[in-house]
Amino acid sequence: MNRSVIEQDLIIEGNISSKQGEIEIKGRVTGDLDANTVEIRPGGQVQGAIQAEIVRIEGSHAGTISCGDLVLDAEADVKADVSARTLVSEKGARISGKVQITGA
Repeated sequence: MNRSVIEQDLIIEGNISSKQGEIEIKGRVTGDLDANTVEIRPGGQVQGAIQAEIVRIEGSHAGTISCGDLVLDAEADVKADVSARTLVSEKGARISGKVQITGA
C-alpha cells in the first residue's frame, strides 16, 4: 500500500486522492482527502471533506468525515459532520457536529 506523508512544515491547498493508499498529515491541508486510510497526526490540521475506510485523528479537522472506522485520540479536535460505521474515542477527544454511527 502506498503511503503519502504531509510533513509538519508543508501546507497544501487542494484535494489529495490515493484511493488504495494511506495519507498521513503532520502539516496543514485545506482541501478534500480521499484514500483508504487517513491519519491526522498531532499538530496536523485538515479543513475539508475526508472520505476513507479508516480515519485516525490525533490533530484537528474541520469539515465532513465519511468512513468505515473512525478513531479519535485523546488530543483530537473535530468540528465535522460525521458518518461512520464504527467510532472509538479516547477520553479527552473533542467532537462537535452531527454524528451518525451506523454499526457493523
